[in-house]
Amino acid sequence: MAATIVLVHGAFADSASWAPVTRELLDRGHVVRVPPVYNRSLIDDGASIKAFVEGIDGPVVLVGHSYGGAVITVAGVADNVAALVYVSGYALAEGESLAELQGGFPDSDLAANLVYTPYPVAGGEPGTDVSVVIEAFPEVFAAGVDPKVAEVLAVSQRPLSAQAFGDAAPVAAWKTKPSWGIVSSADRTINPDVERFGYGRAEFRDVIEIDAPHLAMHAKPTEVADVIEKAVTAVS
Repeated sequence: MAATIVLVHGAFADSASWAPVTRELLDRGHVVRVPPVYNRSLIDDGASIKAFVEGIDGPVVLVGHSYGGAVITVAGVADNVAALVYVSGYALAEGESLAELQGGFPDSDLAANLVYTPYPVAGGEPGTDVSVVIEAFPEVFAAGVDPKVAEVLAVSQRPLSAQAFGDAAPVAAWKTKPSWGIVSSADRTINPDVERFGYGRAEFRDVIEIDAPHLAMHAKPTEVADVIEKAVTAVS
């Protein structure tokens, strides 16, 4: 049975951020699913995607972009996950948080362009949503994307709860699942060295550097689809 490709989006984005790659993979005849990530906490988001994957009949190649990389690190322990692909993503170690991994490297341009907004939590203290300054979003987060598209993405971004930065990954699926990684060498959202370090530490089967910004799926959809297809072929 051919693997189903599940594309997991990251922070400040939604499932539509995968649209160019989704189209490319569908045109190549693959079965693709692109679920929402609620961006509330790494633990909850990981559990949500794991449950989604476990509802699929047959093997899954789980692909995560940016914060979605952290999510698949947790969700990828699902028994039917055959492979992992990280795109401009965080490959966390077990017990490590996003803040800890990022903290070992110089800040990207993103750090100076974040907005913190409280949101209500039923029966508890308010949470804090983190988003990108709308005016800075096209240059910092969506560099290389058509300016008109970047404007739409900027005003429709999905914030990430601050809690997600501090949650420690309870597991690291890449320890038991073959993994591939794409480094976006022109990334201004995540320091590319964070991507290189995480992938190298995990000894991924293959690491590909693409001259692309953070949204490599928009800037270089064919190249991203090629790497995903490599993983599908390897586990089929």
